[in-house]
Amino acid sequence: MRTLHTHIAILGAGTAGMNAYRAATAHTASVLLIEAGAYGTTCARVGCMPSKLLIAAAEAAHAVAAAPEFGVHAGALRVDGEAVMRRVRAERDRFVGFVVEDVERWPAERRLHGHARFLDDHTLAIDEHTRVVADRIVIATGSRPSFPARWRERLGERLIVNDDVFAWHDLPRAVAVVGGGVIGLELAQALHRLGVRVRLYVRGRELGPLTDPALRAEAVTVLGAALPITLDVADLELARDGDEVVVRAATPEGIREERFDYLLAATGRRPNIDRLGLENTSLPRDADGLPRVDLRTGQVGGSHVFIAGDATDERMILHEAADEGRIAGDNAWRYPDVRAHTRRAGLAIVFSDPQIMLAGTHHAALVDAGAAFAIGEVSFEDQGRSRVMLQNRGRLRVYGEHGTGRFLGAEMIGPAAEHVGHLLAWSAQRGDTVQAMLDSPFYHPVVEEGVRTALRQLQRALRPGPAPAERGLDGGAVRGGAGSATVMSVGRET
Repeated sequence: MRTLHTHIAILGAGTAGMNAYRAATAHTASVLLIEAGAYGTTCARVGCMPSKLLIAAAEAAHAVAAAPEFGVHAGALRVDGEAVMRRVRAERDRFVGFVVEDVERWPAERRLHGHARFLDDHTLAIDEHTRVVADRIVIATGSRPSFPARWRERLGERLIVNDDVFAWHDLPRAVAVVGGGVIGLELAQALHRLGVRVRLYVRGRELGPLTDPALRAEAVTVLGAALPITLDVADLELARDGDEVVVRAATPEGIREERFDYLLAATGRRPNIDRLGLENTSLPRDADGLPRVDLRTGQVGGSHVFIAGDATDERMILHEAADEGRIAGDNAWRYPDVRAHTRRAGLAIVFSDPQIMLAGTHHAALVDAGAAFAIGEVSFEDQGRSRVMLQNRGRLRVYGEHGTGRFLGAEMIGPAAEHVGHLLAWSAQRGDTVQAMLDSPFYHPVVEEGVRTALRQLQRALRPGPAPAERGLDGGAVRGGAGSATVMSVGRET
């Protein structure tokens, strides 16, 4: 077994690992990127991009099916499953190719293939061929789907995860989807719209990442009307019968039994930490064996080890993984003089229909923190542009801080949530007041007029605090106050 010495070793070449590599190599050439699998990020291979390709096909099918509501008739809908999956795979491979090209352009002597395992705090064994001694280490090993082991024992290859969906060459006839999170919700609805018989099984009554109780209830109503969903599943009894999966679900209404071609487990993801040999190190870990990490620095305890991306088990979102990778890679070089970084405002989006988004600080976090906040809301049922597009479903709830009038965050299920979420996340990150947001332009007719309705209600609900003394350019107090801007609303707000 050969031995290599490096200043910084990075475990994993996904989004977080690639960004850690770029950050570290900006300071030193002594960096080694270690990857156990094929190059290409989770997002490109089995996550963000292939799922959106499938969703795009589903949206096209839904547009044809819904066209008669506009008085437009396109004939009978026919979904060519082979053509759908051919495009999904082709475009997926194109996106993956871009990632692979990036990594393979990096010097070969800085890349090493194999599974890394800690032998001690500074030493890694890479399979059986290489020993790496590193001054600093970045763990960016990502995550993998998680499901009960007994499911695989009972169902064999008829149990699939999202990774398997994008290898299909045709669409199946029937799929049971277990799990009401982002992955389960997006794939279940997409397959349903493409003509696959689908049922989504959910243990409780939570769909997607929503935390506001009012919107959780809204999601059940709205999405339940668009997709076969079985909620409050107390127990699932799974069996294999030839090439079929038999699902018996215990619910408050009784036992429901149905047969499918596959069972898609969308029951969460787990960090790829358990096979790293962390028990051979002195790194501080929590009760689940996960390293204790400061997300502002990426540092594990006060050690020379840093962690980023899905491996943290915190924010499993691409832009967060990219940020964490940059922070970890930069601080690995700076160690022990690590620097804390301000994290971006929260932003999470589910590409269901209607879409779901969380921006800034979500409702549950505000409640847990004991924040003094008010709520404004709008229903899209009678919102003008939403009705024009026949997308008038769902609600938006916005949160503001008593006293300061500062906008804190929002949750939404409704039309164009992916775009509304960006606008509101930017306002939360800037620290905008609700009044400043209302003073901004709103065109007519647009979905964003609904945002204005919610903000106006929020502004009326906010309790003012003591007015802060205004400061002049020289830092001195200014007597009196600047006049408030005059805002003119053009058109009727609906």
